[in-house]
Amino acid sequence: VQLVESGGGLAQAGGSLRPSCAASGRTFSSYPAGWLRQAPGKQCEFVAAISRSGGSASYADYGKGRFTISRHNAKNTAYLQMNTLKPEDTAVYYCAARTTYTIVVPISGREYNYWGQGTQVTVSS
Repeated sequence: VQLVESGGGLAQAGGSLRPSCAASGRTFSSYPAGWLRQAPGKQCEFVAAISRSGGSASYADYGKGRFTISRHNAKNTAYLQMNTLKPEDTAVYYCAARTTYTIVVPISGREYNYWGQGTQVTVSS
């Protein structure tokens, strides 16, 4: 599985960004996908995850009501819509995939076995 993120960038506080994750190498609809982030000097943390079909999603508390994860299986792409951005959202955002069997949506980085290279999101105050 190859994952390539795009769509990060610079936004002002209160603004929006929508990173995308293009997947290849395995049927996209066969595995759940997630987004994680790492800010400078901090550990990687979970952002959001979505089930194979897109019918179920989980969010970190800080993202509830502001972030929306989605996927378009026919386009092999996952998205993270981020609204009402805050300076503390500044981080490298990674797309990740869990290709081994699971019945729940993975909510920690150690549960994913494929990662993209990341896309930088910077929010100015």
